Amino acid sequence: MTQPAQPTVDPGTIANAVQLACRAPSLHNSQPWRWVAEGSELQLFADPSRNVRSTDESGRETLLSCGAVLDHLRVAMAAAGWATFVSRFPNPNNRLHLASIDFGPMDFVTEGHRRRANAILLRRTDRLPFAAPPDWETLEPHLRNVVNCEAARLDVIADEARPKLAEASKLTEALRQYDSSYHAELEWWTAGFETTEGIPRSSLVSASEADRVDVARRFPVTQNRDRRAGVDQDRSRILALSTYDESRDSVLRCGERLSAVLLEATMAGMATCPLTHITEDPESRQMVAELIGQDATPQVLVRVGLAPSIDDVPPPTPRRPLEEVLEIRSSRD
Repeated sequence: MTQPAQPTVDPGTIANAVQLACRAPSLHNSQPWRWVAEGSELQLFADPSRNVRSTDESGRETLLSCGAVLDHLRVAMAAAGWATFVSRFPNPNNRLHLASIDFGPMDFVTEGHRRRANAILLRRTDRLPFAAPPDWETLEPHLRNVVNCEAARLDVIADEARPKLAEASKLTEALRQYDSSYHAELEWWTAGFETTEGIPRSSLVSASEADRVDVARRFPVTQNRDRRAGVDQDRSRILALSTYDESRDSVLRCGERLSAVLLEATMAGMATCPLTHITEDPESRQMVAELIGQDATPQVLVRVGLAPSIDDVPPPTPRRPLEEVLEIRSSRD
């Protein structure tokens, strides 16, 4: 007796999921990814034309960003009723080919699947100071469980170590004080004239707001009104996501775990801000490693806290049109 054919996902569902997945965070909102859909298969590639060269010379942060968009896709497809099966780095002859993805029908879409997909739309990179996260004793172990695996781990920077972390943050800025190409790049990505990429001025902070956040990348300041005046200093908890080696596979998987942390924190009502400036410089990166243990390599930090007022939550940042990031090819014969 002939077995019934397994259902296959239609291109429209894939396109919708890719569009939602591309809400993932990336360095300076550069969106360094490219998707190719062929039939019911989807391929993820790094897009070298989107590389932020002065900041990410090695391409490590491109991998982190692409890991985040890959996990966002998994979340988006689950909400649509499809499980994802990922083969990472399927083509050893093409370093840009990061993942090959197949899909299979899920038995049931839970409310949790839908909430997590909705968190993609709710999440923002919030550079303002945060109030302390409530019920941290419950949230912290949950976030650890989301991250800890063979490839990556999560550490929470202890309160007494925070001044040392702030010192590392300032060191990074000091080392780049006269780096003209780096600052020119920052100015370009925050110019305010783009509608599909970069960091809009509404997502940046004023000088007085920046002074209340001790661990942050220093972007060009804006003339925004002084928001969250009731938060006299940033009281976020700072997480460090690390790998046990610096292989491309581990970094990509760390980006996937970054996505999971951001979405889980968003579902818990928290504001978040990923930070990579400290891990871009060897000296400051080593300072972070000393705070969490020398057996791990810090890849990205995340501030997690409470945004006291919904009025102070930044608007969503722009994204490139779907036709720029997704190519749909005819199925093979």
